[in-house]
Parts: sequence; structure tokens; C-alpha cells
Amino acid sequence: MTNKINIAIIQFPGSNTERETLMACRRVGLNPVEFLWNEPAEKLSDFDGIIIVGGFAYEDRSRAGVIAALDPIMKQIKLEAKNGKPVLGICNGAQILVESGLVPGLANHRVGIAITDNKRVKDGHVLGVGYYNTWANLQLTASAGRCTFTRHLKTGDFINVPLAHGEGRFIIPHELLEKMITNEQTVFRYCDNNGIISDEFPTNPNGSMHNLAAVCNPKGNVMAMMPHPERTENGDTIFSSMKDYIENGNPISSHTLSFDRPHYEVKNYESNGDSTEWIIEMIITDNEAASVHNALNHLGFDVSITRQTHWEISTDGERDSILQKIDKTGELYNSNKEFISQTTSAKNTASFLVRQKEDMIGRAKFESLTERFEIDGISEIKRGVIWNVTVNSGNLENVLGNLLDTHILFNPLSHECYRIN
Repeated sequence: MTNKINIAIIQFPGSNTERETLMACRRVGLNPVEFLWNEPAEKLSDFDGIIIVGGFAYEDRSRAGVIAALDPIMKQIKLEAKNGKPVLGICNGAQILVESGLVPGLANHRVGIAITDNKRVKDGHVLGVGYYNTWANLQLTASAGRCTFTRHLKTGDFINVPLAHGEGRFIIPHELLEKMITNEQTVFRYCDNNGIISDEFPTNPNGSMHNLAAVCNPKGNVMAMMPHPERTENGDTIFSSMKDYIENGNPISSHTLSFDRPHYEVKNYESNGDSTEWIIEMIITDNEAASVHNALNHLGFDVSITRQTHWEISTDGERDSILQKIDKTGELYNSNKEFISQTTSAKNTASFLVRQKEDMIGRAKFESLTERFEIDGISEIKRGVIWNVTVNSGNLENVLGNLLDTHILFNPLSHECYRIN
């Protein structure tokens, strides 16, 4: 390496904002170098800093960021962060930092927070869910020198940058959030054009708790940021601050963070006898299940994975007639590549039903069926995913317990998980 300040631009399969990130780094005098996820990870020790770019790593399979968070390269990134190097995760990169436990920075990189589906709320009503693309104001609410990436800003300053994501809503346990606020780890919050912070859409574009747009680790050298500062010169202070931090010898703070999150207990599933359950299976290859299968195999689990979609349909009218109408819409499954099946009963196999605690997809499907298709008699639609885990070797319950601890199937802060069999 030369005397230049070299920044590794980490690209996973599906990353797509490396060009904008390269340009932003060059504008402030940094030397960005594209670094693929499958290159020798130890080469990262030659770099002065790391940026994990946005996009859709591994196509957001299972959920955004989790497959990449379990990739071997993340072990080296954790080591570089521990040594004080700056690590910035933008959008999908932020999701990866959250799922890897690099933020908020609990002991042993335990997962402490979640980034989940958007929810646009105004006057107590949900106006929309899912992907949203806009410009947003981000106000610095921590001390300017508290975080590596804010050294060229002042507390109260706000920058106007674009955002584009479907899963950008921070969820944090209240006790942990209070500790992070006290610790000045809640770096940027969404505000309006006058700098006023309001938990209403459009000021808060995704329903994020505490209007959070970016959070950092206790030392301040790792930041997860959902909006895209690299896409505009308005965000250049993020990168120039990173440069300043490196030039001054990576002066990390001595802050710490502790939080004892209760262990999540997977409950046995009890079906609602008054509702209808559709178990949807794919005719074509399920790439999402294949990615989870491969990731677990790389982690040393001798398991096989399949996946099904689970719909729970509650009605208050003539059930058969209502179900026929729903079936004809194609809203809940695509008959060209999916079919209604049943839960598996294979040997050495356990099935887990995973649902969002706030089921945005189920809500959206309910609204589509009742408003767009004008089907009467539907009272509720719930959507979930069934993960079927076949243990090929080892003690079934021990393997399942260790597998669930990876959080690859669900994040306990944003999901509910039930064991079906």
C-alpha cells in the first residue's frame, strides 16, 4: 500500500452502490479500492478503513443483511473494528452491521437491535409499507466528535440525503435505547426542513424508532446508516470526517455498552381453529432456501433446508366462497410457480414458523384483497415463513439450538418464531 488513505469498499453478491461510494471517497481525498467478499480477508489489515456498500447482498434472502453478516469476511471486519479502524455500513451495509452485532456493540457481538420493514405512519394511521424512495433530512443529535463520521459537523446540523429501502426501520428494546441515547450512540435522527424531529410521516420516512437514521458502536468508529450520503455532495462530510479520523490516528473513545437481552424461547405453534391455513410450496428452485442452506453448511451445520410460505386467513362469512375468490386473485401465491401443499413430516426434521411481529406484508395483502379486489368477509390475513430443518448428523435438539442461536432464520427483536413439529 502507498501513503494514500486506502479504504476497502466491500462488495457482496448483490451490492450495487459501489460506484457512488468510490466517487464520494475520491471527492474528499480518500483512495477507495473495491474489495470482493471472497478475497483473502486478512488483506483488510492493509487498509485504513472499511465501507460496506448498499444494495441487496445475497438478494436479501432470509432477510436483509443476515447471510452476509455470517460470511467469513465479517470476522476480519470485526477484528479491524476492534483495532480502531473506521467501518461504515450504508443501507444494506447498515443492515449487515446490525445482523453481525457490530452495532450497537454488545459483548461478543450479540444481536441487540433489528432493522425491519418500513411503516409510514401519520395521525396514528399506517399510510404505506415496504419500499420507499425519497430525500430526507438527518440531524446530528450526538456530540460532533463522538462518532468517527461526524467530526466535520456540529450538533444540531442536518444534511439532506436520499434514501431508498424497504427495510429501514430501527427497532431497539426501550432499555437499550435509553442506554444508547445516554451513550450518544444515536447519531443521526430524521427531522423536517426546520430541524424539528417529529415521529410522523413524511419527517420519519420509515417509522424508525426514535426517528433513527444512523447509530454507532460504543467506541464511535463503526456506524450503521440507512440513507445514502454517497449519492450526493451533501453527504461528503461523512467521508471527510472519516478521513480526519484516520489522519489523527484513529482516536476511539472509551465508552462501553451493556445490556442483558433475555434469551428468546421458541414456543410451540397452536393453530387457530377458526382460520384457514395455506402452506405454499415452490415448483421451481427456491434460491432463498438454497442460500440459507449453503450459509449454514459453511458454518459447519450438517443440515438440509427447505422453505414454505404460510398464510393464515380469517373469515367471517361463507368460508369456501371467500377462499375461492382469494385464490382467483393470485395475491397469495403464483400458480405458475407455486402450489398449496402441507407441512412436512420428514424424519429428523423440525419446522419453524417465523412471523414479523408487525406483519406489514399480511396487512398489505389484506388491504389489497378487501379494497382492490373488493372481497367481503375477510377479517385478517397473516403471513409467515416455514423453515424446515433436516438434521443429517448430530443430536437433533442440540443442532437446532445452535442453529437458532445464529439468528439466520429470525431476529428475535422483530420476529416471532414457533415450532410446528
